[in-house]
Amino acid sequence: MPSTDRQELQTLRDLIRYAVSRFHACHVALGHGSDNAWDEAVYLVLHGLHLPPDTLDPFLDARVLGKERERVLDLIDRRVNERLPAAYLTHEAWLRGHRFYVDQRVIVPRSPIAELLDHGLAPWVRDPASVGRVLDMCTGSGCLAILAALAFPEAQVDAVDVSPEALDVARRNVDDYGLQERLSLRQSNLFDDLPQAAYDVIVCNPPYVNSQSMDELPAEYRAEPALALAGGSDGMDLVRRILQAAPRYLAPQGVLVLEIGHERDHFEAAFPGLEPVWLDTEQASDQILLLTREQL
Repeated sequence: MPSTDRQELQTLRDLIRYAVSRFHACHVALGHGSDNAWDEAVYLVLHGLHLPPDTLDPFLDARVLGKERERVLDLIDRRVNERLPAAYLTHEAWLRGHRFYVDQRVIVPRSPIAELLDHGLAPWVRDPASVGRVLDMCTGSGCLAILAALAFPEAQVDAVDVSPEALDVARRNVDDYGLQERLSLRQSNLFDDLPQAAYDVIVCNPPYVNSQSMDELPAEYRAEPALALAGGSDGMDLVRRILQAAPRYLAPQGVLVLEIGHERDHFEAAFPGLEPVWLDTEQASDQILLLTREQL
């Protein structure tokens, strides 16, 4: 778009309309916080103008300065041309109303397990205050570990990842939330280097994308660390190891909450003897399962 034409974009409404049109025309892939072009456009425009992310209406027809317009258009251009998720452009992701720092060392936070933590995993955990130890396996940015610490106020939380780069990002988020005394970050290849413990709750969003789906991922998803996505031919490579080791780390009444995305068929084929409880959320169905120590 010629710079002279861009000068005709004078209000937030103009910029949002322009962004939506470009996103549709260029077929950007969504799903990293927004599932539609309007929400993606609104988020990027508000962020670029340093406005609150939940306050649009009062500003819709406000005129923007030239430098402000260029700052917003740069975000829109990068979103289209570089095919990066918006969170990597803004270095923030919002999950259940909580803000987390992110960059390309971690996947963009979006796990539907977060919604379950809103309610303290009720009814499977009867009293959140009774939970003493929580493990977040494959923590990435640390978002689920932090939400677990907020959901279970008396718990000590261990957050584990194999990637030291991911743990650097998680450390920044733990510090932002002031949870250094209750949340420990540990580098380990799953349970291999994790000290023995008895956890009341284990939550896990592991790499589970099967190899065929990995080959078909849009560019925005390929911008994320493959280490955090790829789960082998059937998506179950790491899940097998997790289910094998988890019983040794669960308290007698402990529960494992595991996300497997769209891999339910592969899960049931790999583990025909297991009968997990499937947990639905507003965002997801047949993507999260719960298993007790006894079942495992």
